Amino acid sequence: MDMLLILTYTAICIVLFKLFRVPVNKWTVPTAALGGAFLLGGIYGVMNYSHPYSSQAREYFYATPISPTVRGRVIDVPVEPNTPLKAGDVLFKIDPKPFQDKVDELTARLKEAKKNLGRYQEMMRKNLGRQLDVDQTQSRVDALQAELAKSEFDLDQTIVRAPTDGSVTQLFLKPGMIAVPIPLRPVMVFITQQQDLFVGWFRQNNLMRVKPGFEAEVAFDAIPGRVFKAKVFGVQPYMAEGQMQPNGVLLTDNNRISGMVPVKLKITDPAFAEYRDQLPGGSYAQAAVYSDKFEDLSIIRKVLLRMASWMNYIFPID
Repeated sequence: MDMLLILTYTAICIVLFKLFRVPVNKWTVPTAALGGAFLLGGIYGVMNYSHPYSSQAREYFYATPISPTVRGRVIDVPVEPNTPLKAGDVLFKIDPKPFQDKVDELTARLKEAKKNLGRYQEMMRKNLGRQLDVDQTQSRVDALQAELAKSEFDLDQTIVRAPTDGSVTQLFLKPGMIAVPIPLRPVMVFITQQQDLFVGWFRQNNLMRVKPGFEAEVAFDAIPGRVFKAKVFGVQPYMAEGQMQPNGVLLTDNNRISGMVPVKLKITDPAFAEYRDQLPGGSYAQAAVYSDKFEDLSIIRKVLLRMASWMNYIFPID
């Protein structure tokens, strides 16, 4: 942004020098340079304070690691990577035979235990049995019912389904592999359907002019030449650099501190829907927020943001 302002002022000076035939000498050039320094410095300072800009904006998305609840050999993976799925669609299947065998075994044992319980209860009604036998058999029936319910649950978990609408990306799971219920080693990553969460990282001294409801604009590196209207709908009240967790280590200032504050943006431009599908998740962008102070200077910020967006045709602006 600094370079764009300097180049713009330089271009204006060249045009004025040629248009009005101003001589180039030791007086006119330093005057133009000194005047430009004061003019651009003032404009840049007021504009940065009233209409802050962030070169570090990004779209964020939710990724859900998928791990099976039970361990077993994968027999089917019917999904394709990056293909839209609905909540409940099958992601993969684990061989159900061991789990079905366990269910069948427990079902048979429970059936036998219930018969014994019925026999003991009948004997008690005829005063030919003992209450102890009834109580012990009832306990066995209850235990088998609980074990059977768990086994039926495990059998149901051999079919792993999509948790929400979305898609699977980077699908490496294949039939024949062993799926293990280890949360730290998911077998695939499920991307939740995009919810348009955009965050711009602003300096701390911008916060007095970054408030929910203020107008904003976003220019994506992946969509050169287009700037989309947006609104500020939230400012993160905490920064990661300041968090503390109990770990047995004393507080130190050796950690690298960036001090950037995340600001949530909501794109409100209807034209964005046309480009939404071509925007990859995690795309970089530039963002500007327009406060209600020195509103005339917002025009300069808008022009600069559009110039930066057009330059993305050639290379990204840092």
